[in-house]
This record gives sequence, structure tokens and C-alpha cells, in this order.
Amino acid sequence: MLTMTTKAVWDLYAVDIKRFIFSKVKDDVVTDDLLQDTFIKVHTKLHTLKDDAKLKPWLFSVARYTILDFFKTSKQTIELDDFQEEIDLQSPEHTEKDCLRGILVNLPKKYRDPIFLYDIMGLKQKEIADRLQLPLPTVKSQIQRGRRQIAKGFMDCCGYSMNKKGYLVGEIQEKENCKVCH
Repeated sequence: MLTMTTKAVWDLYAVDIKRFIFSKVKDDVVTDDLLQDTFIKVHTKLHTLKDDAKLKPWLFSVARYTILDFFKTSKQTIELDDFQEEIDLQSPEHTEKDCLRGILVNLPKKYRDPIFLYDIMGLKQKEIADRLQLPLPTVKSQIQRGRRQIAKGFMDCCGYSMNKKGYLVGEIQEKENCKVCH
């Protein structure tokens, strides 16, 4: 059970979180606003965190989603290549997120960008086509092909398989047996 207060978390990590936010938005005023939004979320959800060891990765995840929400609602552009994680969020336990991160990093940019904009930022395919200056059918095709490559990555990496309904099934392998994470 986590025993830290929001103030203690602020004292320990606010400077790091602020630096991370500023590296993405490049604006002091917006950074301060997003830092405040991040810590409001932290304050309301801190009691749900059960493991002290997961505090820092969780904080950066909250900040990352706060930044993504900002870009989504403000309709500002984001340089997708700049949104790589700058901190080591690896936990000692091997998860599907570890594999997904590796699969996405290795995904060709022409697939990664439309998938990021559609599945993560929630933009409509037409908006993505306009933003990337591509025809709408091309964007639709790139999203579908990218998703297939992600599924193939899970099958190659972790030994997942596709069931009759087209869903990935299986169990995550140990980290040392994983072709992407190891």
C-alpha cells in the first residue's frame, strides 16, 4: 500500500515531471497548467496505487496522458518522433506493454504515425489525412496494415496466435524468451 501524500510526491517528482512536460509542449505557461492538471489527477487517484515501486512510472504515464489530452483538445500539432519515452519505465515484470513499446518503435513511420493519431490521440481518419497530407484511402490502408504488423509482432515476439474470430490469444512469455524485449 502506498503511504505517500500528494505533497510528498510533488516534492520528489514535480521538477522531473515539469521538465518532461516542457520537453513536449515547449511553452512555460502551458507546462505549468499541465503540471497542475497532472497533479490534480495524481491527488485524486494516488490512493489506487498499491506498489511504491510503480509510483514514478505511473506519474509519467499520468503526465503523458495529460499532454496527449492537451494536444487532442487544443488541435495543436505534435511532432510524433519527439514523443518517445525519455525515461525508463521498465518494470521488473514483463508485460504486453513492454512488447507493444518495442513493436511500435520498430513499426515503419508511415504506419506508426497514423496509428498514433487514430488509436492514441483519437483523431478521425479524415483529420489524419489532412494533417499528414495524404489521401484518405491511403490513411485507412496504413492504419489497417499497421494494425496487422502489430498483431504479427505479438505473434513473432511472444508466441501469440490468432483465433478463429481474428483475436490475438496466448500468454506473455518470460522476458528472456521475448524476441522484442530481451
